[in-house]
Amino acid sequence: MASETNQPQGATDEPIEDFSRSHAGILAHLEALDRLPGLIEPAAQARQIAETALRFFDEAVLEHHADEERELFPAVLRSAKPGAEAQRVRQITERLIDEHRRIEKAYRELEPELRRIAKGRDTTLDAGLLHALVMRYGEHARYEEQELLPLSQEILGRDGHHMAALALSLHLRHMKPPVKGYI
Repeated sequence: MASETNQPQGATDEPIEDFSRSHAGILAHLEALDRLPGLIEPAAQARQIAETALRFFDEAVLEHHADEERELFPAVLRSAKPGAEAQRVRQITERLIDEHRRIEKAYRELEPELRRIAKGRDTTLDAGLLHALVMRYGEHARYEEQELLPLSQEILGRDGHHMAALALSLHLRHMKPPVKGYI
């Protein structure tokens, strides 16, 4: 016996509802897909920023720390007046060297994830650690700019030969080796 809606007994609207639910799922996926063009540029920027940061840290920041520790700090210490001035230079440079190691350690912790980002891979970058590195370096640079560099200028500026020796030492350290066969 047929029901009042002309459906055979036991028949439901379930097959039609299944099609309707399928459409809802398809539409949700298509809406997500429609957001894809807006995500391509930020993803490319993330890769570029990570790649540039890796190269910059390895080639510039670490080299900058080495220049300071091998050239600037010893030159200022050698030229400082014995006593209070030399002690002040020692305290400042020891603090800066300690900060260098802490900054480098934080970078090394972030480096694997930055490499993953640079390669376009999924990652769980520690935003807190990254922010701490940026803030720590800012504080480090401000301290160095306010304390060491003016003092270095004063100490090394007393004797033009000391400043010239530092400049020459840095120049030689960064000079590219000659290409074989050209010199």
